Amino acid sequence: MVTGGCGFIGSNIVQRLVNEGYKIIVLDDLSSGKKEYINDCLVEKKCEFIEGSITDATLLAKIMPKIDLVIHEAAKPDVRASKKNLFRDFNTNVTGTLHILQAMAQNQVQKIVFASSGGTVYGETEKTPTPENEPFAPISHYGASKAACEQYLSSFSSLYNIEVISLRLGNIYGLPSNHGVMYDFFWKLEKNPSTMEILGDGNQIKSYLYVDDCVDAHMCALQKTLKGHTAFNIASIEGASVNEVAREVVEAMNLSNVEFTYTGGKRGWAGDVRKAVVDISKANKLLSWKPKVSLKEGVKSYISWLETEQNK
Repeated sequence: MVTGGCGFIGSNIVQRLVNEGYKIIVLDDLSSGKKEYINDCLVEKKCEFIEGSITDATLLAKIMPKIDLVIHEAAKPDVRASKKNLFRDFNTNVTGTLHILQAMAQNQVQKIVFASSGGTVYGETEKTPTPENEPFAPISHYGASKAACEQYLSSFSSLYNIEVISLRLGNIYGLPSNHGVMYDFFWKLEKNPSTMEILGDGNQIKSYLYVDDCVDAHMCALQKTLKGHTAFNIASIEGASVNEVAREVVEAMNLSNVEFTYTGGKRGWAGDVRKAVVDISKANKLLSWKPKVSLKEGVKSYISWLETEQNK
């Protein structure tokens, strides 16, 4: 089962699973995902879609007896919105994960791959690149919810002998994403190609990762057997500043002489981690995974897709 399988990352995972011959149940409440993202997959008899929420324990009890393994992508993903929507986000991100884990335990489902967050669970750590054994110190409610999920994943792993792999993802981008800094930059420049506002001072540094590399990491986790709960940072080898990303978007759109303006401050918004660069050597060693797509290549591909979508 892929939860959130109609979302940005989830739909890419579903496509890869279908291509590799897996039998899949996609669970999504379509609050942010779109069924059209997996229409090609649903043509296959091995791919079934169920509209529903991970917070629905009764539904999960019906589905889980059919499941061998869970890839858990469903979440309220907006870091900024999590401040205003504390309990809504907690209900989906944490309580929803608990419902999944409880249903797994009751039906002896032995493995889950969880989409955690490398950009938010560590908070403002001084240790960069940040390794997986750095203590959690989130500065956003979203980061806190992902950290809480990992703690429950650990306890369920121990109590019910469930194999858990948490993938602490960097800033994932690519098609068919309809949010994030590159998406925002594209539409700002479409509206006004001569000037663009950047949140904060533009010096925030993040680990950006193209979605194909993210899916590769999930496939490596799916095929690897590890006891207990194991966490991996999944991100780019080096971080890039928001200013660097802005320049790559401008170049990919074949624009020149674009003036950048800034809202000011060291953060783009409350809870924005100023520097989130993680150590990915553990994933390289134990999962035999490393990113293949450069920032320049990834941005060019994503912007090309956005331009094509706009002209449809």
